[in-house]
Amino acid sequence: MPEAEAAADLALLRGAAEEAGRIALRYYGRNPEVWMKGGTSPVSEADFAVDAFLRDALLSARPEYGWVSEETEERSHRADGRTFVVDPIDGTRGFIERSPQWCVSLAVVENGRPLAAVLEAPATEESFWAGPGAGAFRNGARLAVAQPGERLRIGGPQALIRMLAEPLRSRIERMPHVPSLAYRVAMVADGRLDGTLVKANAYDWDIAAADLILAEAGGALIDAAGAVPIYGGPELRHGALAAGSGPLLGSIAAAIS
Repeated sequence: MPEAEAAADLALLRGAAEEAGRIALRYYGRNPEVWMKGGTSPVSEADFAVDAFLRDALLSARPEYGWVSEETEERSHRADGRTFVVDPIDGTRGFIERSPQWCVSLAVVENGRPLAAVLEAPATEESFWAGPGAGAFRNGARLAVAQPGERLRIGGPQALIRMLAEPLRSRIERMPHVPSLAYRVAMVADGRLDGTLVKANAYDWDIAAADLILAEAGGALIDAAGAVPIYGGPELRHGALAAGSGPLLGSIAAAIS
């Protein structure tokens, strides 16, 4: 993708995400109507309102792009082109429970990898964005992963953390639960976490935008074999993943092998 096109797509995502965040805030803390998907996963009227806005705003601007969203049943992939990968509210359960750690997650994907990414977290007044080779930013400040110290800040499911080998496991500080997976990966990008483990069955929309933000901050999101996820194809779910940087990333990825 030419640099000018990438910049234009990123600008489009940033503008749409900002407005989507404002829409979501109209419902936040106000007991929105909630339904259950598959009996276990909540979805709120806020998710649907944000999804409808984003689909209109993004596809009106780029009608030739594909569309993959958690809350849109009709999806289209562009194997030979670009696809929007969207989670209207990542961390819906936290949103409903009034946790501030939720975000609008937007990415443009081409050839399996994200080319532009935005996470809009209006309840924490944060906006993250990244473009390939252009760096990652939060509220305009450039991001860089942390250099781990003796004590390690590792997020993720406790079942996966318990699989880490010693002496690594004994160096870990227990971190509070973060309801949004995308936000948790962004916390690795901005240095609040040294790494995180991701249980199997994350979808494209959960991680595509955060993946690019982390990569541009000097980290990576990988599977047990060290491979990065591929997005925008017919298979939307991924196996267990690890996010981090440097030698620590390989050490925590070993836990998911």
